[in-house]
Amino acid sequence: MLAYLRKQMQSALEARAALKTDLDRIVKAAEDAGREKLSADEQTAFDAKRTQIRTADTEIEQMDARIKDLEEDEQREQRAAAIHARHGQAGERRERVSVTSEPETYRKGGRTSYFRDLFRAQMKGDSAAAERLSRNDREVSARLERIARGAEEALKGIEGLEARALSTTDGAGGEFVPPLWMVNDYIELARAGRVAADQVRSMALPPGTDSISLPRLASGTAVAEQASQNTAVQNTDATTNSITANVTTIAGQQVVSQQLLDQSPINMDDILLADLAADYAVKADVFVLSNNATNKVGLLNVSGLNAITFTDANPTVAELYPKAADAVQQIHTGRFMPADKHLMHPRRWAWMTAAVDTAGRPLVVPAANMPQNVLAAMSGVVSEGFVGTWHGLPVFLDPNIPVNLGGATNEDRIITLRSTDVIFFEGTPKSEAFRETKADQLSVLLRFYNYAALHASRYPKAISVIAGTGLATPTF
Repeated sequence: MLAYLRKQMQSALEARAALKTDLDRIVKAAEDAGREKLSADEQTAFDAKRTQIRTADTEIEQMDARIKDLEEDEQREQRAAAIHARHGQAGERRERVSVTSEPETYRKGGRTSYFRDLFRAQMKGDSAAAERLSRNDREVSARLERIARGAEEALKGIEGLEARALSTTDGAGGEFVPPLWMVNDYIELARAGRVAADQVRSMALPPGTDSISLPRLASGTAVAEQASQNTAVQNTDATTNSITANVTTIAGQQVVSQQLLDQSPINMDDILLADLAADYAVKADVFVLSNNATNKVGLLNVSGLNAITFTDANPTVAELYPKAADAVQQIHTGRFMPADKHLMHPRRWAWMTAAVDTAGRPLVVPAANMPQNVLAAMSGVVSEGFVGTWHGLPVFLDPNIPVNLGGATNEDRIITLRSTDVIFFEGTPKSEAFRETKADQLSVLLRFYNYAALHASRYPKAISVIAGTGLATPTF
């Protein structure tokens, strides 16, 4: 859960940075025009962005508090484990121990195991195991002292040993060198984040419903110049309809044995639930991008969106540039409001950063205001999330954008949109563990799920998608 929240925090901070960029752009537009005040539309947009930033700040503060709580819990667990590992050894007496007829703690054929006790003392905090280890240390010290004095009786304890060269090879002593499993430094499964899902407008899913419907003006009223005085004025009736987003369930489960939970030195349920949460983030993002079910349509499948075709067997970044301008202007002229974001796959941005002009200078530069003219500017080298600007709009990389589209199943897509026109309703994720349902198998069922709904079709003309053979797998 801690890893999931940290990913959520990163996405939230990137989203806030994008909102701040939008806010600054509104003010700069007024300043560039020499106006002391914002226009009515600019003021409305400014107030909306400020409200979104304040909401984002509240969510970030709440998330930060949850992360701090979990980090403190993790630190307490680590301190407790360290104390348990040392328990029974602190302040031990250093007096000499003379072992004569009393059996050694870890003798061959004995009932105790050195490595089992070492594991239980360090990982489980077993005080009895720690005491046996301490006793063994004293026994070994006593034996070494006797050997150093040349005591003949000490040699009697080394019976049956052959004089031969040993190594770490199995069969020649290697069995006595056990593998070290650093379970606390286990390797998490690499998963993408939920960039697109975090860049559209986020709202809490209302409880007690399986669909969310929004009324819509299908056609509006009209005005016209009056032909002459005392004649009828324009009379056009508006028509209405609605759009619906069905609530979907995104869920996953994992059955584990009780033995694995009991015997593992780390909390396997936490690891598996965190992995379920990470995969939920991926599936929620794919839902926003690519879903194509009735009343559950993702960005790429909205009916009536602005479709821009980029067909080229040998595409160049310079040829792609005007297509992005077209994507932006179609939102301006169809939605009558500005676009605010580009979404693309990391491979497409990498292809753009690899492009150079005729003088060998990069078209996408590591920083703005470079000596040469630039096609785009990077903000930093990141694998996903905000990476820079293109046509004056922030660019967000999302590895979940499909790369198997088109006739040859090798194309990706570039999405330009007015993100506030898309609403992603999301409930509170739930992670649970059930022992009762699998009690007859001595198993535990781990479950993670959430409810979500997407309104991507509110304004189809607020979304532009660049597609075509020009976006096939790039070469470098």
